[in-house]
Amino acid sequence: MGRLAAHPSTRMGYLAWQVVHVMGTRLERALRSLNLTAAQHNALQHVVWTPGISAAEIARRTGFTPQSMGAAVNALVDRGLLARREHPSSRRTVQLTITDSGAKLAERARGVVERLDEEALAVLAPGERAVVHTLLLRMLAELNPDALPTKDLRGTG
Repeated sequence: MGRLAAHPSTRMGYLAWQVVHVMGTRLERALRSLNLTAAQHNALQHVVWTPGISAAEIARRTGFTPQSMGAAVNALVDRGLLARREHPSSRRTVQLTITDSGAKLAERARGVVERLDEEALAVLAPGERAVVHTLLLRMLAELNPDALPTKDLRGTG
């Protein structure tokens, strides 16, 4: 007879997936009110943070497929929220910039995300939030070093 599987509540990966799933569902629902998808929201925010970034780089940072991110960027360009411009030294790379209306929508979306984060984190004391934040940054630096400039956080403890 085989070994019984561990209860899901003992598996951190399962718990993390559940939290991500619930938060992602809430985010998608909230972004719908702004006529944005999660990929479009990520594209807008990354262009705000890194003007001139390419859609391919946003895909690497966020974990979306290049095709999904390309479709998201195309929709944002069509809506006048992002603009494309030629890269000064690479004819194959297209840089993205945010328009005034895109910046306004990105700010509204950031407010939505901050509210959702606050709701999800309300169960944690401030010290617990800080610990979770530090640990998530360290894990992200290992699992997807392209996601954020967190490489220096890998070895901290």
